[in-house]
Amino acid sequence: MSTVTDIAPRGAAAAGWTPRLRERVQQLLAFASLIVIVAFFSFANPAFFTYGNVTNILFSTVVIGTLALGTTFVIIAGGIDLSIGTGMTLCAVMAGVFITNAGAPVWLGVLGTLAFGALIGMLNGVTVALLRIPPFIATLAMMLVAQGLALVVSHTTPIYFKDAPGYTKISTGSLLGFDFPNAVLVLLVVTVGSAVVLNTTLLGRYTYAIGSNEEATALSGIDVRRWKIAIYTLAGVFTGLAGVMISARLASAQPSGGQGYELQAIAAVVIGGTSLAGGKGSIVGTLIGALIISVLNNGLQIMSIPQEWQNVILGAVILVAVYADIIRKREA
Repeated sequence: MSTVTDIAPRGAAAAGWTPRLRERVQQLLAFASLIVIVAFFSFANPAFFTYGNVTNILFSTVVIGTLALGTTFVIIAGGIDLSIGTGMTLCAVMAGVFITNAGAPVWLGVLGTLAFGALIGMLNGVTVALLRIPPFIATLAMMLVAQGLALVVSHTTPIYFKDAPGYTKISTGSLLGFDFPNAVLVLLVVTVGSAVVLNTTLLGRYTYAIGSNEEATALSGIDVRRWKIAIYTLAGVFTGLAGVMISARLASAQPSGGQGYELQAIAAVVIGGTSLAGGKGSIVGTLIGALIISVLNNGLQIMSIPQEWQNVILGAVILVAVYADIIRKREA
């Protein structure tokens, strides 16, 4: 998959293609890679391409994709967010606190969870933009804080949404009237919304500008620190939404879950063509990357590959994706 995407920049550079055309070619190649992977697993095991299993893949993509969408903004702006996995867990626990423990209506609990996710993101933005702590260190610290708080608040036990059946319908219900899970509908809506924000709004333009050249952006009179806080806060909202979606699907908030999701989300972003150096990336590419990660996870499980080897394979994919990003940066 990533081997294919490596070839595009070389050919594009040689042909003198524009950056936008090169980006489109990379997205097409990533999508072609997804088709190849799906075809491989379908051929290897007939149980892979069934309705039930495809639904499982889509549900997995909802969580990884939602986290990856927010991370796309952060990485394009030249940052990184390692706290999204445990932040998602903490947000799920807070949803349980709001709705189950405090008895809040579902809609109010969801809004409270999104606001709590925004608070986590804003704190990340403040530590990065105002305190000038490197994003890797700042969000690593937040990752540990969120993990600890999730255990403390939940008393290390799952919180179940037994008295809030409407909450689970956020993920497993179907607003469209046919067998199309709400969770997938939510992912499609936020994907379109993210693409609009990134491509047509001031926030999107400044996200690209900050990631391309932060110093030049600041010298042009843009308040880089304020926009960085806004970008991390937006990513926090996505973290809160992912917390809602995963807890609604499981009908419970698991205080020890979430670890590892940050790496899968970052991998999805990079596989989708977003540069870890900042300044380049797209929402469509991220969605394709999230699908690739979900298909790999599911396909390896269907083939009964031991968990330790699944980790080895996924780690290798992430390594190749990052190396592909380095190659693209050299040839840009």
